[in-house]
Amino acid sequence: MKTFLNNFFHLTTKNTNIKTEIIAGITTFFTMVYIVFVNPSILGTTGMDTQVVFVTTCLITAIGTIAMGLFSNLPIALAPAMGLNAFFAFVVVSKLGHTWQIGMGTVFWGSVGLFLMTLFGVRYWLMASIPLGLRVGIGAGIGFFISLIGFKNMGLVVPNEATLVTVGNLHSPQLLMSVFGFFIIVIMAARGKYSGVLVSIVVVTLLALVFDPNVKFSGQILSLPPALTPVVGQVDIMGALDVALLGVIFSFMLVNLFDSSGTLIAVTDKAGFADKEGKFPKMKQALFIDSTSAIAGAYMGTSAISTYIESGSGVSVGGRTGLTAVVVGILFLLTIFFSPLASIVPAYATAGALVFVGILMASSLIKVQWDDLTEATPAFITASMMPFTYSITEGIAFGFISYCIMKLATGRHKEINAPVAVVALLFLIKFVWVG
Repeated sequence: MKTFLNNFFHLTTKNTNIKTEIIAGITTFFTMVYIVFVNPSILGTTGMDTQVVFVTTCLITAIGTIAMGLFSNLPIALAPAMGLNAFFAFVVVSKLGHTWQIGMGTVFWGSVGLFLMTLFGVRYWLMASIPLGLRVGIGAGIGFFISLIGFKNMGLVVPNEATLVTVGNLHSPQLLMSVFGFFIIVIMAARGKYSGVLVSIVVVTLLALVFDPNVKFSGQILSLPPALTPVVGQVDIMGALDVALLGVIFSFMLVNLFDSSGTLIAVTDKAGFADKEGKFPKMKQALFIDSTSAIAGAYMGTSAISTYIESGSGVSVGGRTGLTAVVVGILFLLTIFFSPLASIVPAYATAGALVFVGILMASSLIKVQWDDLTEATPAFITASMMPFTYSITEGIAFGFISYCIMKLATGRHKEINAPVAVVALLFLIKFVWVG
């Protein structure tokens, strides 16, 4: 077995060994296993069965991650993308009023679009065509959007007729527990501890069992997986093919493009695999696995899955091959049998994780050329309009349109390339004809 693993994953060539890869896989698993609690918590707000979503989250994460390990030999894990799941639940379903089946259909078509861009080799061309300010603005805006949802779930931010929003009840036990959980995460992260999110969810849930009468433990921890039919295959693919939803589909495609591609480059660069242009070994295989897994995730009702930046934690402790990813996938398969735990975790127990993700995503704003208003203005508008309009789509739209306006009005029209102009024009047409 040792010889087989060494030959299959090229462990010696990568200067690693089985023990190191297993430790790296365990490390990555504990830094990202929080998603099996956060994803059901978010998708459950749409009426989806949380225990089923728990299982499907584990299942698609395991399938995608193991496939990544076997076919690309990279220490990269995949799971439902934070940001996309929130956009699906709180905007497409809650705000726009679509059923979760149709909403998941828009995720499906957005993932199909990502696959087609990968298939025809335009994925990195398109990513390279989008100006840095807009790319950064999209990522940071999603971070602010996720943070707003996190603050709302905490009870820290509540509606107010006079001021739109205001501070919630600071004496609320739920708020105090979720704030405590948030600081567990950021303090552990600041001290280099990779499992802060999971620790926070566990601690806050245990406190909730003591102080919140609405949170109850059924006494069951392990169980066989429930029937998946209430979620799997229920996506309304044809119902999502609505002209009014084209902007939503495009947003899912564009966000997943930047999120997944950027993470792949970041993790492979950390591992020392990527060159100056961001290319890395078996890049083609990795991109196909990533995009096909996104389609499968949408079909299974977990929202599109994407590469996880938490994979960098496994790389930091020596993970260099696909064996790390296979270990992660196996651990997620074992987690399937803990589905009863999904119903225990309250929404405010995962709120701190959302705010933390927002911090990580907003940190990219440092890359914006703030001394150039033709770059800073669209970046700021993109980032700020997402939380203020409660829509990732609108943030992207206003960002692209403002970029073209700024460049045209300052005589720098040559800096507007074809993809940016087309996207801005399409959004402009949408606003004129659809609203």
